[in-house]
Amino acid sequence: MVSAFPDSLLQFLFLVGVPLYLDIHCTLAPFNHSKLLSIIDQIHQILHETFGYNQFRAQQEEIIKHVIEGKDALVIMPTGGGKSMCYQIPAIAKPGLTLVVSPLIALMNDQVTSLHQLGVSAAAIHSNQTSADLNAIYSAIESESLSLLYVSPERLMTDRFIDYLQRQVTLDLIAIDEAHCVSVWGNDFRPEYVALGKLKELFPDVPTVALTATADSATQQDIIKQLRLDDGRLFLSSFERSNITAAAAPGQKRIEQIIAYVKQRKGQAGIVYCLSKKSTETVATKLVAKGYKALAYHAGMPGDKRAIIQRKFQSDEIDIICATIAFGMGIDKPNIRYVIHYNLPKNIEGYYQEIGRAGRDGEDSEALLFYSWADKTTLQSFIDQSTARESFKEIQTVKLERMWQFATSANCRTNTILNYFGEYKNDQCGHCDNCLYPPPRFDGTTYAQMALSAIIRGGQRMGLGLTVDVLRGSFKQEITQLGLDQIKTYGVGREISYLAWSHYITQFINQGLIQLDVSDYSRLKVTPLSKAVLEGNQTIEITQFEKQKIKTPVKKAKPVLNNLDIDKDLLNGLKKWRTQLAKEMNVPPYRIFSNKTLDYLAAEAPTQYQDLLDIDGIGKVKLEQFGDQLIELIESYE
Repeated sequence: MVSAFPDSLLQFLFLVGVPLYLDIHCTLAPFNHSKLLSIIDQIHQILHETFGYNQFRAQQEEIIKHVIEGKDALVIMPTGGGKSMCYQIPAIAKPGLTLVVSPLIALMNDQVTSLHQLGVSAAAIHSNQTSADLNAIYSAIESESLSLLYVSPERLMTDRFIDYLQRQVTLDLIAIDEAHCVSVWGNDFRPEYVALGKLKELFPDVPTVALTATADSATQQDIIKQLRLDDGRLFLSSFERSNITAAAAPGQKRIEQIIAYVKQRKGQAGIVYCLSKKSTETVATKLVAKGYKALAYHAGMPGDKRAIIQRKFQSDEIDIICATIAFGMGIDKPNIRYVIHYNLPKNIEGYYQEIGRAGRDGEDSEALLFYSWADKTTLQSFIDQSTARESFKEIQTVKLERMWQFATSANCRTNTILNYFGEYKNDQCGHCDNCLYPPPRFDGTTYAQMALSAIIRGGQRMGLGLTVDVLRGSFKQEITQLGLDQIKTYGVGREISYLAWSHYITQFINQGLIQLDVSDYSRLKVTPLSKAVLEGNQTIEITQFEKQKIKTPVKKAKPVLNNLDIDKDLLNGLKKWRTQLAKEMNVPPYRIFSNKTLDYLAAEAPTQYQDLLDIDGIGKVKLEQFGDQLIELIESYE
């Protein structure tokens, strides 16, 4: 791999001990131009005819070609970024079976339903199926008429199922969804996922693609290790969601703030995430009393009741779901316009995955987070009282602390998240409250240089607290034992208080100048952005240490879809037609066509088959299903 860094920066990073993850598999097979063109043509045809899209999103095409060529991959792509297509298109293109490991029945069923709507042969094996269902699935597998099979890790790793796969099935690909579950560093570690590491031994010739939306650098490396993807390639998409405006506010009078917030967004779909079952019911009751269509959703409800509530939300019968985090995985509703966190989430991974359920259609959306010290204390008590081993509890405590720092931060919230996931950036994003309404700042370059110098001279082996002690010239025994009182930066910042230094260094972490490495005892390390600051080529602005001030949640202007000239009467007619058809087919309206597709139809008013195919979201299967009805409806409005 050719490095994008100048030699001097590589030498600097090496000298200060930053791990450099380079693709060492540089030996290329002889270039076959005609074969490459064939793959490209094939996947573009599937994209257009099956999924109804004219172009891939960032990195999708490269990932799909890599997987089709039989190579392992780890794909880190934010929620709504199109991860599923990265294994679904190879599954359609290849003749054998693609096995998809998925953690939840709801997630599996949602994927299978979506694929059936597109005319793709797919099935899921889980505990809610009858013997007749299972027999039909096994018959489809053995007749080689099934493209994708979804299964839980528990079912997959049984001796009986493994034996069946090895004897009866031609596997072309193994896709492991929600792959962060395999790592102890991940936000949702599941012991049953650990057994998946044996798949490489059991099926050594079958390529594996692991996918997740939330994995920091420590989690990424652990996924590769646990799943034995040593020869695989890491595809890391940008975590930035430029269509989501993020804001945070202290949790004072939350109900009143939420009611005022949704009043300005009446009729829009939204989720309110709460920490407890009681809170979901309280918030939902308050919203209903104010005339909003809202329902509570939590794990304490019977499964059939949860299914009914989920269906009502998906079919736009209600606008607001007040839920614990039990709600969300497998919910591919594209028109969710806002996500509110009633309480502080337990980590940044979970928070970012949850707000990613808004704006999946690419339209402008919002995320509002409330936080309080009581939330943090409650979450910490959950960690302390758990039966997990101490090392795991320590990791969760560090992640909770980073979540608290994000919530109370005065820096760009987008960059804080990007830097957390190892995508280092310090330009202002322009779509968070701190960028839109920036607090007063001052030049903190000298403080940044002091901190970076201390980290480097200390051998990148100090945590935040010890770094502050060194900067302040503390006489703690640990400092003298490690010889840190002998480095040049010892005591250079003794006039600054401990809390102020902690505040400043946290900002440097949020800005990507310093990495807090949770996989190495939360030690502080330099990043690719450190060198320019150390050499005085970049100025760093930070906020003064002071008590956090209350901010008003951000209200953005209503988005307009690419300034299209939309025929409102035709759009209303299309929506009524879609609603009626969804009831007849017993599917959510967005499964037929998304709101964005209806907007394009109302703007372009196509009356020919080929023109319909040029609309994003209309592929060959949906053209055959709905083309005549659409043309007849559109012509009636001319």
